[in-house]
Amino acid sequence: MAINDLFDTLEEKMMNAEDAMKNDFAAIRTGKASTALVENIMVEYYGSMTRLRDIAGLATPEPRLITIQPWDQSAVKAVEKAIINSPIGISPVSDGKVIRLPIPPLSEDRRAALAKQVKARVEEAKVEIRNARRDANEALKKAQKASEITEDELKTNLDKVQKSVDDYIKNLDELAAAKEKELMTI
Repeated sequence: MAINDLFDTLEEKMMNAEDAMKNDFAAIRTGKASTALVENIMVEYYGSMTRLRDIAGLATPEPRLITIQPWDQSAVKAVEKAIINSPIGISPVSDGKVIRLPIPPLSEDRRAALAKQVKARVEEAKVEIRNARRDANEALKKAQKASEITEDELKTNLDKVQKSVDDYIKNLDELAAAKEKELMTI
């Protein structure tokens, strides 16, 4: 494996870990309406599990309201059931055509629980990044043993891998701090 390919693979794995964490953060509610909160809820639709965003129009007409309008009116009950069974903790209000999700203000306990979720998700992303680092380091050491690179090149590349990992972890910590601040702001 060429060294450039190794660094490209490392960068891609770390970027994917960060992007996945950002997507998960979008689904953690902060007291204001966001369609990201519900778009990935799985709904049983004609015998198969389908994402809510694929079977309904999602909108936030007000800062504390999400509206869900299934394209097939027969899916309204299934969507309601999926929302009730989801971990978001909001009861849907339906008129038979449109489902409304009023977003209540967060209690202090709920804010603390969500902040804990943020910390846990950041730790998962850090583990993914550390695993990518381990894989890259092992590949570099194998290349050195196979005499593809010198010992000096090994040390230089190991330092380069560590710097890249440190940059990503610092970025993850900044994203987490921003999300926690957003959660704790009333």
